[in-house]
Amino acid sequence: MAPARADRIIRALSWWWASAPLLLFAPAIAHAMGLPDVRRETNWVFGPMALVTAVLAPAAGFMVAQAGDRRGARGRFLIMAAVSTVPILFFLFFGVLLAECPDEYHC
Repeated sequence: MAPARADRIIRALSWWWASAPLLLFAPAIAHAMGLPDVRRETNWVFGPMALVTAVLAPAAGFMVAQAGDRRGARGRFLIMAAVSTVPILFFLFFGVLLAECPDEYHC
């Protein structure tokens, strides 16, 4: 892979990963700006899109950095993967595994 091309791909994947929080909060931002229709009609799209971005961008970036022999970029993408893992595991642990049961049900 050409050095300049690898650097451009690494930069694009880094910016793509950085957009994940914006994607996650886009419905709330649109609602605060006076566009409640965005939140009402397309709210279900933004969460999965942010999740895919948070997972796929560091993985793809690590592979590109590995192929382009960019040691610093590999470390950066490993840190991105670790940062992305924390909220995902937090949601899985507290939102799915330790979810409170309604009063009528026994877990």
